[in-house]
Amino acid sequence: MLVSYNSSDDAAVYRLDDKHCLLSTTDFFPPMVADAKSFGRIAAANALSDIYAMGGKPLYALNIVCFPQDLDAGILQEILTGGAEKCNEAGASLAGGHSIYDEGIKYGLAVTGIVENDKFYRNNTPKPGDKLILTKPLGVGIITAAYRGGEADANDIKEAIASMERLNKYAAEKTSNFKISACTDITGFGLIAHLLEMTAGNVSAELNCENLPYLKNIKHYIDEEWITGGGQRNRTFVGAKADTSKLPSWKQELLFDPQTSGGLLIAVCAQQAEELLKSIQTDDTNAALIGCIKNPGNSEITFI
Repeated sequence: MLVSYNSSDDAAVYRLDDKHCLLSTTDFFPPMVADAKSFGRIAAANALSDIYAMGGKPLYALNIVCFPQDLDAGILQEILTGGAEKCNEAGASLAGGHSIYDEGIKYGLAVTGIVENDKFYRNNTPKPGDKLILTKPLGVGIITAAYRGGEADANDIKEAIASMERLNKYAAEKTSNFKISACTDITGFGLIAHLLEMTAGNVSAELNCENLPYLKNIKHYIDEEWITGGGQRNRTFVGAKADTSKLPSWKQELLFDPQTSGGLLIAVCAQQAEELLKSIQTDDTNAALIGCIKNPGNSEITFI
């Protein structure tokens, strides 16, 4: 076992032989959208993302299902169909799974992947001078909160769903010929907390908040105080480790907003950053260069 629960990495890494390692991860959660098939796609894309964040290729997945006994089984069929669609897009076999009755719906996957022994990414090994690329826009937590409250514009929730359904496969595939020192995916802890995991008390980071990618009209929803409880918990967790007080309030909320099936945060050699960004942007047009890793420090994050 090369990577286990002793660190906060995205997947376990087990040396299989002299050439390959197995990657193992699991993730599941309750619905954030009403459409069952879309929920299945989002949950599957989110679970698969950890394999991509480690630089690997998903091999197969197992369904994890909690479903109320008195609910229409057709809803479950739609959820599983959506998950199967994303597994198929990822090139991963869906090999069964397990279900239980529960009071509420929950769905996700346990995913096994593969990677060459010397080519998997850690989330906490960035090098000073590296540039940071974020591959998806921020704000899906805020938009889905407004959606649940009946206040999200149809086009805005459609944009958020498209982002959450998007596999990180396409961005991850473009990293293979570049010097990547660290990678993670942005999920429920929000951008800042995931970046703190990346710095791991060994280096510092600088974020250019002018370059942050975000969903259209996000400022409107923040101004209307569609602020998530998860975002506030992330703010409390980060505390004094990142002083955001000088930033506009709406950008602060973006930094703490919990993401579902968010983008990859990639630390890449500075000399290769622009080339990698252009390559990723051919498929993921919202990808942006958002900052850099600074000299050794205590995980301090500064903002420009």
